[in-house]
Amino acid sequence: MNNNKHIFYADDDLDDQELFREAVEEIGGSYDLHMRSDGRQLLNLLQSPPPAPDVIFLDLNMPLMNGYQALTEIRKNSKTRNVPVVIFSTSDDEKTINRSRELGANLYVPKPTSYKAIKNVLRHSLGIDWKTFDPAKENFVFRAC
Repeated sequence: MNNNKHIFYADDDLDDQELFREAVEEIGGSYDLHMRSDGRQLLNLLQSPPPAPDVIFLDLNMPLMNGYQALTEIRKNSKTRNVPVVIFSTSDDEKTINRSRELGANLYVPKPTSYKAIKNVLRHSLGIDWKTFDPAKENFVFRAC
């Protein structure tokens, strides 16, 4: 039986997808990565597991179905309601961050500009005990160095 953690990632930027994939491979650990290019594709994947996600990384600015819409649907569904969702977006304004939190995201990460920082984001996010993590306003945003 495969005991790997399943990471789901939705982002329409193919370069970002590739960097994310390489970073997941480099940080070590037992992870299976499942990537999609928009929220609709992600929701279709979530309807047909196995595997079920251990964590979802979600970009906000995507065609067809954006991250806000996908997050809303994820939280409505009893099967995915409690899956941790990390918003991973280039948007870094307070309104966007607050809306993500209000819609039920667990963590907000402004996309870092360096590859090293992407790996730090992954280490941090994948190291969180989501069962006990409280997405309070003080720790909702993680900015990688």
